[in-house]
Amino acid sequence: MARRPVDPAAADRDKSRNVGALRELWPYLAPYRRLMAGAILALVLTACVSLILPMAVRRVIDNFGAGETQILDIYFGAAIGIAALLALGTGLRYALVTRLGERVVADIRKAVFGRVISMSPTFYESHMTGEVLSRITTDTTLIQSVIGSSVSIALRNMLIFAGGMVLMLFTSAKLTGLVLLIVPLVIVPILVLGRRLRALSRENQDWIAQSSGNASEALLSVQTVQAFTHEAPTRTAFDTVTEQSFDAARRRISTRALMTVIVIFLIFTGVVGVLWIGAHDVRAGTMSSGALVQFVIYAVMVAGAVGALSEIWGELQRAAGATERLVELLRAQDSVTDPVAPVSLPAPVRGGLRFENVSFRYPSRPTQSALEDIDLTIQPGETVAFVGPSGAGKSTIIQMILRFYDPAAGRITLDDTDISEITRHDLRQSLALVPQDPVIFAASARENIRFGKPGASDEAVEAAAKAAAAHDFIVALPQGYDSPVGERGVMLSGGQKQRIAIARAILRDAPVLLLDEATSALDAESERLVQQAVDELSKGRTTLIVAHRLATVKKADRIVVMEEGRIVAQGSHDQLVTQDGLYARLARLQFTDGIAAE
Repeated sequence: MARRPVDPAAADRDKSRNVGALRELWPYLAPYRRLMAGAILALVLTACVSLILPMAVRRVIDNFGAGETQILDIYFGAAIGIAALLALGTGLRYALVTRLGERVVADIRKAVFGRVISMSPTFYESHMTGEVLSRITTDTTLIQSVIGSSVSIALRNMLIFAGGMVLMLFTSAKLTGLVLLIVPLVIVPILVLGRRLRALSRENQDWIAQSSGNASEALLSVQTVQAFTHEAPTRTAFDTVTEQSFDAARRRISTRALMTVIVIFLIFTGVVGVLWIGAHDVRAGTMSSGALVQFVIYAVMVAGAVGALSEIWGELQRAAGATERLVELLRAQDSVTDPVAPVSLPAPVRGGLRFENVSFRYPSRPTQSALEDIDLTIQPGETVAFVGPSGAGKSTIIQMILRFYDPAAGRITLDDTDISEITRHDLRQSLALVPQDPVIFAASARENIRFGKPGASDEAVEAAAKAAAAHDFIVALPQGYDSPVGERGVMLSGGQKQRIAIARAILRDAPVLLLDEATSALDAESERLVQQAVDELSKGRTTLIVAHRLATVKKADRIVVMEEGRIVAQGSHDQLVTQDGLYARLARLQFTDGIAAE
């Protein structure tokens, strides 16, 4: 959980990025063209009404001393009507734009989650789960803010800026010319400081994601952290990353504040100067008081629009950085993909498996072979156990069958069909897995078992639990099968979690059963009961068992002994014991020393 340094290459990329990255959002905006059109119409309405208001003010001022009050009343009434239109248009714009932002962000979150939930384990070897979650939450929140607020405000201010400049020109070409002299002075700091702001915004988001990743990792392993009294180092690591995030945010805020100060000062200094010249024109009689007030209002509106645009520019840059990060997830290449033209498994699936000269190395360990030239045939309905020392490649066999990884060489077939030619969904529908580390969700015991077969009846769930020796402890829970088991099953013991996972696999009733150290966390009595259930469940289906405890595999039809990614022996328990090889040595260590019982 130590802090990772910021990639210098990433920093260089940040400097070259701009708000053009927001174009990537168009596919998510396009389905809601009508909503956008309504929002734009409301936006144009409010902008036009805002530009008309100074004209009404001019009429009021120029006719303030007129003898007829009827004209004055008309102008005041018109001003109230204009204000009503402005209020209505603003409310409508807010409702439409905010709804659009929420809708688009919801679609983006679904698209990103749908993408990452199907990624193979290789993806998560290089991406922390907390970082991915940060992108789905924090980055999409930035985008929601931009779509639901900043963009519409930016467009409105652009219209006010353009319309205000045109009306200023009609009001007084002389004063407008003086105002235009200020524009280059305003644009320069926006361009210069904007580049710096963009890089700082991306750096800030990167540190936030890192902070979220560290916190997620620590909290998911909180018992291990506490057991090893690692709270202080963990807290220090999190504090360090959080402070880095704060420092990046502080630099971003300072840069944006500086840009805002410079822009606003230059604009309003220019307005004051123009007002001073206009006041002399009024005294000279070349300009009316109402015209000067109208011009000043337009000038303030234009200045305010430019100031707002300078602030919104920073928001757009942050959203552009967030968009880039989300697009990276959406475009991430998976090492395992479904075929373009998939084939179907023959029905019914019999469960015959074959490894044809399969070799494989994990992407994170490219110099170390996990499997080397594996040639193995497993007949339908056969129970095959894989044994050997840690790191021999036993669990890798299971992961290859599940197509979490593809072989570097060779191929794997299911019922004589290459599994790389089948969609991963169709392949895994034929498999039931009990992993070494059972995954329990923050739901009820019933829903955790039903995860193996959504839509299964309560009776089927309870039958599976009984077969896995889980029924007795489940009904003893406060609410029985409907009892919440806590996040990651914190309310259950290790053996109870393992039996829930076994019940889940039993309920799935797939033709191929994969047991990866399925009974490792069980006590002797529970192991005996579960072993009986597994023996019954194995009838009529192909069963692969990975185990360190040889007592659990003695009844297997065949035992495959692995060492350093290779198959070194095959046979029954009695055959392998007489060969005096690796299996015989393991058997002597376990049975003679009493680690396993006959």
